[in-house]
Amino acid sequence: MKAVFLDKDGTLVDDLPYNVEPQRITLCNGAGPALRLLSRLDYRLFVVSNQAGIAFGRFGEGAMETVHDRLQDLLFREHLTLDGFYYCPHHPDGSVGAYACDCHCRKPMPGMLLQAARDHGIDLRSSWMVGDILHDVEAGNRAGCRTMLIDNGNETEWRLGPRRIPTRMAPDLYAAAVLIASHGDMA
Repeated sequence: MKAVFLDKDGTLVDDLPYNVEPQRITLCNGAGPALRLLSRLDYRLFVVSNQAGIAFGRFGEGAMETVHDRLQDLLFREHLTLDGFYYCPHHPDGSVGAYACDCHCRKPMPGMLLQAARDHGIDLRSSWMVGDILHDVEAGNRAGCRTMLIDNGNETEWRLGPRRIPTRMAPDLYAAAVLIASHGDMA
């Protein structure tokens, strides 16, 4: 199985920091057609998202179920399904003890992608990580995926390194899907 791992905020949905209110969660422009294209190419769709708001006490971990349900609903309206939803509740500077730690799941670490691969039998070399910051790219590269940076202005640090160079770059999710489609299965 091959997959496209999608960062949530700023890649799949409009970026509203620490938002867990369902009515305020909206797909990015062009996300529906982009994901339909990828789905037709037999890519399974997975969300992998850092959710530091849990570690900082802005919302409880239970809010992620509501967010997941909202994403499922939005994608259902687009005739799509989400094959998996993974999130990291940790942050080393967090204020909620159980979540205030370093971990292997918080991007740029690859833990969420590796867990999804184990859970679903995903071939990481045939898969893509798509995100709007270089932490997403690094997580994908560490996991052995090809990587796509959505260059929409959300990356502000531009700390480059060997694991932080994307396979490709695109201005939005639809352009990213077209590039993935044109890239084929070449590693």
